[in-house]
Amino acid sequence: MSRLADVRPPAPQRDVQSESEEKKRPADFDRDTFITDNLGLVHACCHRFTGRGVEYDDLYQAGCMGLCKAADGFDFSRGLKFSTYAVPVILGELRRLFRDGGTVKVGRSLKELSLKAGREKEKLTKVLGREPTVGELAEALQVTPEEAAEAVCAGLPALSLTYEGEDGVCELDLPAPDTEEAISDTLALKEVIAALSERDRKLITLRYFGSKTQTETAAELGMTQVQVSRREKVILGELRELLSG
Repeated sequence: MSRLADVRPPAPQRDVQSESEEKKRPADFDRDTFITDNLGLVHACCHRFTGRGVEYDDLYQAGCMGLCKAADGFDFSRGLKFSTYAVPVILGELRRLFRDGGTVKVGRSLKELSLKAGREKEKLTKVLGREPTVGELAEALQVTPEEAAEAVCAGLPALSLTYEGEDGVCELDLPAPDTEEAISDTLALKEVIAALSERDRKLITLRYFGSKTQTETAAELGMTQVQVSRREKVILGELRELLSG
């Protein structure tokens, strides 16, 4: 009931009801009870759309909105089954959810660029005989590589984290990287680097933490590029030996 309360709109407020509106509902009609009793229709409709990149909770909320609209618009006097009227309304809300992009909202300009990127990618693949690189695609689209990459990602289908199992709707457990080993390796590396001489420590720091070339490192240390290359190999050998021991 709490989940339904989050999405259920209030009943339409009417100061004066016409006779035709009065005929729509029985005298003992209770809107909340009626909606709760028909939640099974929402679940039945939502199951049709599972595994399509939208979480079940979002499907359920959209379905509940549809159920509430159906409950407010249903004419009891026509003698139809409520499910006959409600199911198309619920499905309409669910389709609207997908039409609007599900839970991931993509701007119109990015969506248009994504569609254009898909077309250009297909053309370039035929011309090149392979998939184009991001740079080649960006050049064809006349945008930056970053914008081209974002457009390609925007066109990818969303990954659904829910699936139908024996116990109903289940959620996937995403594997989390084990950071303990990486932390341990980093601490060990810092320890062995600290044991180096000041000159060797600076050489390794410039090359691998400062992203300096051997030529740039040589200039800072007053060495030649060849000397840096040879000394670097010696230091790396010492570090491997210390870390493996």
